[in-house]
Amino acid sequence: MQAVCSRSTRSVRTGGRLLASRRHLHSRREAASAPLLSTAGVLLSSREPGLLLAQQVCCSSTSAALSSMSHLDAASSLQQAEQLTHAALIGRATSLVADGTGTLLSQSTFALVDALHGYAEAVHTRIALQRRFLISLGKVSPADEDALQRAISQQKAQVSQHLDQCKRFESTWIKAVDLCQMTAEAASASGSEQASVILTANVQLARSHTQRAREAAAAADKKLAETKVDEIQRMAEYASSLEDADELEIHEAYLRED
Repeated sequence: MQAVCSRSTRSVRTGGRLLASRRHLHSRREAASAPLLSTAGVLLSSREPGLLLAQQVCCSSTSAALSSMSHLDAASSLQQAEQLTHAALIGRATSLVADGTGTLLSQSTFALVDALHGYAEAVHTRIALQRRFLISLGKVSPADEDALQRAISQQKAQVSQHLDQCKRFESTWIKAVDLCQMTAEAASASGSEQASVILTANVQLARSHTQRAREAAAAADKKLAETKVDEIQRMAEYASSLEDADELEIHEAYLRED
């Protein structure tokens, strides 16, 4: 019994010594690791300002580069503006005016040519109706004659409208030709020989197109005049035939009375 108690007492003492030694070792490890943790904290804290400083330096250098580029662009634009002489500016303006007047001439030429062709077609339609009317004199009913006369009157109105349109477009075309000629002279004086040559060629081409259209309209007017002469002769013959028929009828009436 005493032996057992002595063994348990020794075991307790041994366990207490082991626990004390473990606590002492843990405290020593904590004491050893504390300087390392503080050193790492110092290193991290000392590194963060460096990173911020590097970012600030990078941003400032980028801003400086952009600023210098903008100054270079402004200087380049100013240098280019200084290099533009009055002659160069006049040349550019002449080119713009040449393009505008060329477009006006082209559009007015197309409009005038189309109007002249429309007038010629309207005149030919009127000629066909009048010839048909002259051929049908005394051969159709009065109602048909009235219908033909109404158609001729309507076609005369169409011819008048086309003629007014031709006059209006011709006025615009003449002004466009004058503008092109003045612009060609200005382009030649300013040194833009190419623009002057192009405008002169366009004027000649426009005159050629309008001349052919005018000739077609003039040919239609000539045929209309011939048709009017035929109409006068035919109406005179028709009236004479009616008078002869009336005289013959009157003479036959006298004969029947006798």
